[in-house]
Amino acid sequence: MRYQNVVWDSARWDGFAFRDDDIVISTPPKSGTTWIQMICALLVFGTSEFDRDLGEVSPWLDLVMQPRDAVVAALEAQRHRRFIKTHTPLTGVPFDPRVSYLCVGRDPRDVGISWGNHLANMDLQAVKQARDAVDLATAGNLLPAVPPPEATSRRDRFRHWMLDATPVAVSGSSLRFTLHHLGTFWDRRDSSNVILIHYDDLKADLPGEMHRLAQRLDMTVPESAWPSLERAATFDDMRKHANRLVPDAGLAKRDKKQFFHRGVSGQWTQVLEDTDLREYSARAAELAGPDLLRWVHHMPGGVDLGDA
Repeated sequence: MRYQNVVWDSARWDGFAFRDDDIVISTPPKSGTTWIQMICALLVFGTSEFDRDLGEVSPWLDLVMQPRDAVVAALEAQRHRRFIKTHTPLTGVPFDPRVSYLCVGRDPRDVGISWGNHLANMDLQAVKQARDAVDLATAGNLLPAVPPPEATSRRDRFRHWMLDATPVAVSGSSLRFTLHHLGTFWDRRDSSNVILIHYDDLKADLPGEMHRLAQRLDMTVPESAWPSLERAATFDDMRKHANRLVPDAGLAKRDKKQFFHRGVSGQWTQVLEDTDLREYSARAAELAGPDLLRWVHHMPGGVDLGDA
């Protein structure tokens, strides 16, 4: 399936030559993409000191604001284990048994709140100019992903995101797209090269999750290096180095440190009202199965989303 919008186009994966140990990091927007890129960088290099920005060592292949030939050439020149970013669901990326595919799931209620914060921090006019500078005959339109002008509160922005019915093939972010993306991984979760990670597990036990990921990726990290790597993967440390870690490439941010905003779970409890939660539960149940919903909401096996 092709996923194409104003920011990315999955067709850019066509013909890409994988290596045996490549890692594809495919997450819905605002679900911990940069965080897991940083963790992979720390595991690959064994140090928090690498000589290029994170976006250079872990390129976003299907970002349309960079010439594909240049991105592919940069990836071909890399001699370290490659870890490539995408927001394309698993059904839009070539599936190769030699490649590890990582996906991070986060409570969609927090994703929606974070997406609203993200939009508020973006210079959308600069994004449009960067988009218009590239020849994108069928890129679509930026507007469907942007709440209407009257949606000024966090709650209003969330509701727009929750109810957005834009088809997943052309969406940038919505509840519909987020659950679809996760579903493409959930359906292949038993594949040995598919790794699902939960955002809340990273928050609860970052060292344990980093060790688990290293094991799944068959990486060996010297014991003496772990304390510094674990410290470098914390939100506080990443915020200090935001200029090197935050993706740019035409996606203009007014404040790069705000890209990491808070990174906490449960932000939605301070924003959403009971009526919103009832609508959310009904909408989520329309879009995904109960097993996936229990996992992404970190709920016990017997609890139904409607009881949350």
